Amino acid sequence: MEVSKAAWFVYLVRCRDATLYCGIAKNLKKRLAEHNSPDKGAKYTRGRQPVQLVYAEEVSSRAEATQREGRIKRLSRTEKMTLIKTFIAGLKK
Repeated sequence: MEVSKAAWFVYLVRCRDATLYCGIAKNLKKRLAEHNSPDKGAKYTRGRQPVQLVYAEEVSSRAEATQREGRIKRLSRTEKMTLIKTFIAGLKK
């Protein structure tokens, strides 16, 4: 995945307890490291470490990332799993 300087990302991580967490970030690698650190990241993920990135989508602005995050959060777990499977299949091409 080529990253442009102005990119924002919407992402899903799978937590140790198999729950999914959705967020946005400008620097995806840094944010994932924060989610796996004991004192940074989201309160939700701190008690569920380690987390693993399972989905990422690049968008052009923070506003677009926030809107997409909201849409993903409203998906059912089944719909989120389909999104993840589609993403992973795209990586294998």
